[in-house]
Amino acid sequence: MFRNLQRDAVILMASRGVRAFAFSYLSIIFAIYLNQLGYSTVTVGIVISTAYASAAVLTAVWGYLSDRFGRKNILMLLAALTIVSNLIYIFSSHLIFIIAAVIIANVGAGSSGAGGQGGGPMSPVEQALLAEKCTPENRNKIFAANAFVGSVMGSLGALLSGLPQHLQENWGWAPIASYKPLFVLTIFFSIVLIFAYSRINEHHVARKRERMKIATKANRFVIKMSLLGMIDNLGGGLISPLLAYWFFLRYGVELKSLGFMFFLSYFLAAMSFLTAPLIARRIGVVRTMAFSHGAASLIYLFLPLAPTFTVAAAMTIIRSYLAYMDNPLRSSFIMGVVRPEDRGSAAGLTSLSRHVPVAITPSLSAYIMQAFSLNVPIFIGGFLQFFHDCAFYYMFRDVKPPEEQASKPALA
Repeated sequence: MFRNLQRDAVILMASRGVRAFAFSYLSIIFAIYLNQLGYSTVTVGIVISTAYASAAVLTAVWGYLSDRFGRKNILMLLAALTIVSNLIYIFSSHLIFIIAAVIIANVGAGSSGAGGQGGGPMSPVEQALLAEKCTPENRNKIFAANAFVGSVMGSLGALLSGLPQHLQENWGWAPIASYKPLFVLTIFFSIVLIFAYSRINEHHVARKRERMKIATKANRFVIKMSLLGMIDNLGGGLISPLLAYWFFLRYGVELKSLGFMFFLSYFLAAMSFLTAPLIARRIGVVRTMAFSHGAASLIYLFLPLAPTFTVAAAMTIIRSYLAYMDNPLRSSFIMGVVRPEDRGSAAGLTSLSRHVPVAITPSLSAYIMQAFSLNVPIFIGGFLQFFHDCAFYYMFRDVKPPEEQASKPALA
């Protein structure tokens, strides 16, 4: 999987790993940190919804700008904005400044998703730049390797989420102050990312200003995928952004235990990224995505019934192997369909469709948790995701990506 990689592909994968490491521990502690600051569950949900709302807009904006002004330049700018965001967390705990920080760098928005690969607006820009370093034959493999690196580093980053508890118990740090070193560490990693991105050689082709042909097969396919993805993330948004917080409230679990659980979850997600291209080559991309994600959705339906943290953690860990197998396949496929000069915009559009529902659902989920029951959002979210999986298979079961087509030059 890692053979014959271009130098720039290696740099992008290493950068993905560094970013995933930082965003992983931030995603686990972020909602709990807000709780420690004294904010209510509803307020926590509003902050995370704000992060997703800004991500929904900025992901498409950064994707478009990367096609116009160069993907490397945009990645360096986003790393600089991450520094600004974490400086705000270090020096201020006021709600207005926290909201400004999540808008700037989208911490808390999707960063725990996809097996801990790291979220935020960098992902679509990175995908478009990585696609330049691939051929149609090795694209699935390289995207899977990139996701694998992100998930492995995300699993290691999850272990670091126990640092605040360690500082409190062994060094006598105050609860709020014990979270600050994680923000400082993120600033250091962002500086490393700026240097790494500056070393990439980008053969940028500026996007041409021309009238788009909306009614093309490729565009219709991307639009259908995007609309269906909104249902998936409507369900996922009720669960994933507040999952660590749900465990914290439901079982009273410590940060160290949460960190270890997410470490195992992200590690199994990494294993799924390795096996995804192999399974897809045998049964097809659409079946791999639909069947694996469908099984994961069923686990969410039964998660609230878990009597203990150990059982719930085991279900979550097993689900991680199934839930994220489709991510590199989906990204690779979209990059293979669109024109090279439109890849940033296409990745931004599909990411936008997945962020929009989650701009609303964390607030809704937090309200339901506080007003009714902790478990209701997970039941609803699991049902919506399972409905998406069934609809996805029904709509795309006969569609074959370019690498699966023997003789047809166009998308089915």
